Amino acid sequence: MSPTQARSTTTRARILSAAQAQFAKDGYERATIRAVASLAGTDPALVIRYYGSKEGLFAAATHFDLCLPSLDHVAHADIGETLVRHFLALWEGNPADPSLRILLRAAVTHAEAATRIRGLFAEQVLPAIRVVAPDRPALRAGLVASQILGLALCRYILEVPPLVDMKPDDVIACIAPTLQRYLAAPLDGGFTANA
Repeated sequence: MSPTQARSTTTRARILSAAQAQFAKDGYERATIRAVASLAGTDPALVIRYYGSKEGLFAAATHFDLCLPSLDHVAHADIGETLVRHFLALWEGNPADPSLRILLRAAVTHAEAATRIRGLFAEQVLPAIRVVAPDRPALRAGLVASQILGLALCRYILEVPPLVDMKPDDVIACIAPTLQRYLAAPLDGGFTANA
């Protein structure tokens, strides 16, 4: 790598880190290219050069691979627990990647962020669910998403005290049976949603 390429890579990383901090602090609407550039110690024109727009910068700052485990190798009775444990590790990892928090916080008020969350689940969660729950996988994945995103919103964004204070093993013990039911129980309650 040439010195110019190395500087470019370093600058991009600095901008991306600053963008994550700015979006986390101010949300999508209030964060600005100028504020990101200032925090990164660079010119706003470079931010535009590398990321094209605020939307492009947001997309890069919130790019996330859920790295879901291969559920077809998990005992069927343990799938709910495996998923909750995995998602808690993503949110609470050391160091925790800020992308999911930024995306979830922004999704409440910004249509593009909401679209990105829907895409994340459609592209990554639905295929994993389809492998272990072929009966109405889209509905089951939606139910799993409602529980996981609801937990994340209350525990990490709104910081509801009882949930914030729970130990991860206690969260798993409470939430895993619900996910397991969503994945394994018959969905015969008169649901009409396409699945």
